[in-house]
Amino acid sequence: MELLKGKDNVEKAKSLEVAEEAREESWKYPSFVGDMFGGRMRWDILFPYPEQGDADKKIGDEFLARLEKFLRTNLDPDAVDRTGIIPDPVMKGLAELGCFGMKIPKEYGGLELSQINYNRAVGLVASYCGSTAVLLSAHQSIGVPQPLKFLGTPEQKKKYLPLFAKGAISAFALTEPDAGSDPAKMAATATPIENGDTYLINGEKLWCTNGNIADVLIVMAKTPPKIVNGKEKTQITAFIVEKGMPGFEVVHRCMFMGLKGIQNGLIRFTNVKVPKENIIGGLGRGLKIALVTLNIGRLTVPAACAAMARKSLVIVREWSKKRVQWGQPVGYHEAITAKISLMTATTFAMDSMTWFCSALVDQAKVDIRLEAAMAKLFCTEAAWRIADDTVQIRGGRGYETADSLKGRGEEPIAAERFLRDTRINLIIEGTSEIMHLFIAREAMDPHLRRILPILSSKTGFPEKMKKLFEAGFYYTSWYPSQWIYLDRWKGSAGVSSRLKRHIRFIEKMSHRLARGLFHAMVKHQQGLEKRQQILFRFVNIGTDLFAMAAACSRAASLTVRNPQDRGPEELADLFCHEATFRIQREFKSQRQNNDKMIYGIGRKMLEGKYRWLETGIIR
Repeated sequence: MELLKGKDNVEKAKSLEVAEEAREESWKYPSFVGDMFGGRMRWDILFPYPEQGDADKKIGDEFLARLEKFLRTNLDPDAVDRTGIIPDPVMKGLAELGCFGMKIPKEYGGLELSQINYNRAVGLVASYCGSTAVLLSAHQSIGVPQPLKFLGTPEQKKKYLPLFAKGAISAFALTEPDAGSDPAKMAATATPIENGDTYLINGEKLWCTNGNIADVLIVMAKTPPKIVNGKEKTQITAFIVEKGMPGFEVVHRCMFMGLKGIQNGLIRFTNVKVPKENIIGGLGRGLKIALVTLNIGRLTVPAACAAMARKSLVIVREWSKKRVQWGQPVGYHEAITAKISLMTATTFAMDSMTWFCSALVDQAKVDIRLEAAMAKLFCTEAAWRIADDTVQIRGGRGYETADSLKGRGEEPIAAERFLRDTRINLIIEGTSEIMHLFIAREAMDPHLRRILPILSSKTGFPEKMKKLFEAGFYYTSWYPSQWIYLDRWKGSAGVSSRLKRHIRFIEKMSHRLARGLFHAMVKHQQGLEKRQQILFRFVNIGTDLFAMAAACSRAASLTVRNPQDRGPEELADLFCHEATFRIQREFKSQRQNNDKMIYGIGRKMLEGKYRWLETGIIR
């Protein structure tokens, strides 16, 4: 047992080392969320709210109008859900519209849409057909075009980007049957042959969206380890692989609870020869490329979720006014009114986070790794609740399929399809649990960069003393400033007293959050990584604070544009009040909780101590 435990610790250390080396090591640009975790509010990043320019909006409006007309005329989303197929004429039409080249520069034949317009387009499609939205998103949010655009060689761009602009489909192959979020367990290998001019790829990749129909894929594989200070360092490299290369095989198409039309499967590589010219970013930089790609790529998920939430609002508003029970429309019964109210306010916050993050990508002046992760975490979980409430409000009709409703003469509203389609968003491109851990790690980074060299056995004594002095000097001023501080809020147009109250709360809570995180690091030290319940609460607090800030900023901006409409301010106010309750509960739970009891019972369950509960069932 001790031997097994020791082996597990070694494997865990190796996994953490691989993941740590793949991180972006520095913060080139400021981060609103990063500074917030450090108890410093960068209101200048968020206020005034970064609106889309008129010229760019016109480009988006014209493209979305063509896209919507095409979808309404040519695509039946319920047929896609029923048959599992996006018809070839639809695929061809999307290509002719330029949908596979939305993010590709014009010099290569693409549309070169801004991040805002791209997310608007994906959101529009997601509100109609989730499978088609995933097809487009997986192709260019995390597929070949994105890493190629940022890190590809001129030759690679010239060869492949025009193909995608014309309609070639791409995919991203990282996950394996036994390796999901743990890259150290990756089994796929790329072995150099012919003096390193060619690599032989062997292995399998699972849940590769678009992989079954992709013309070109990004494939992550282990290349020979690098020796650093006498120790082997795992090298994971990104390769461009074409489906026509001998040895490439689609073994199985996976079918899921929702998104029935996506082409996702198990892909096998058997001695696939790939020239070294197809390496992206250099040897051993595969995971770093994956993380950089996901930082921006995962923003299409909250965009799609927010659009699905907006569509849900239409469904519940129309149904709740039409359906009469006990003498009045169901929407006027308090229980349903409350659901609709919170759905509306939450959707406003989802939109606020999504378009804020999208604008930051277009500006390229802010590090958005934390903002994007939080938007993904918040919007996916909120969309799932909203989809669930939509089914609940529709009642039996919410649970019934659109085809069945249509078959008996009712309006074919696909609430249950929305529920099935949106569930995967809490899993893809980083599960909610991984997002929590990722955000927590990045939030702690400023402290770890100061503290870890002092604790490390690899740091020499003189360097330790230097780092100890620097850390002591920093915390002597930083820590008191988290207790005694002046608000950094300088005011902004359109911010009413109603919103200012929430902004003051956000400022106050950011200092409390910074203190709490620091205290937890001091108390638990290296053991904090195991205390995931504690870390998750800090992340939940930070996520709600960010959502509140984005909602307040956007509400203020919309009020300036139309002073007569106080609707945005009302929605931001309600959302902030509800978020305040959640934040206060999370802080209280850090002091008073059942974490040890919960963990203990969970371990006992895993060990079979409660198997007596598992009776009276068919195994």
